[in-house]
Amino acid sequence: MGQETVLTASKIANPGPLGLAGFGLTTVVLSCVNAGLLPPEAVAAVVPLAFAYGGIAQLIAGVLEFKAGNTFGMVAFTSYGLFWWWFALMKWTVGAGWLKAPPAIGVAVVLLMWGALTFLLWIVTFRLSKAVWSIFLLLWITFFFLACGDFGYLIGSLSCTRIGGYLGLITGIDAILVAFIEVLNATAGRIVLSPGKPFLRN
Repeated sequence: MGQETVLTASKIANPGPLGLAGFGLTTVVLSCVNAGLLPPEAVAAVVPLAFAYGGIAQLIAGVLEFKAGNTFGMVAFTSYGLFWWWFALMKWTVGAGWLKAPPAIGVAVVLLMWGALTFLLWIVTFRLSKAVWSIFLLLWITFFFLACGDFGYLIGSLSCTRIGGYLGLITGIDAILVAFIEVLNATAGRIVLSPGKPFLRN
């Protein structure tokens, strides 16, 4: 017999933590503006961050999830990566004077639709880890509050935008922590911190 060749499959890295980190970090910074913790002028720091990390990192993660056969990860990371590109392009083109600033109601409708999409994706996450489920739960609520803020609604003396900012801050921190858990477990080669079993089994 000829010499038998043994092929060892190369280990594939999980792109999820990259997408979660890009989403989480960018969300935290913008949410600090929405919550009033940073001045409105700080949006100028968010725009390049949204392009470079919130956008590109999630697009890369989405493509890698596609190659791994993860439909949910592909749709989620690609979608939210392009959400950050929408946000950054809107602020950039308006700031440069290339486009007129859109009316608040126009932005509100966009945010409302993102909230609806996120709500539908949240339903899917009942079959994923509780950690991912929590991110999408917080995110669709955040989108709806931000949309209500642009519609001009108040809760007491607080604008819905400010409330949405605080919710977004919690959402971003949650995403960063879940990314940390996944990196920690992957590096250790075992479950050090559990992301939580799904509510529903496939």
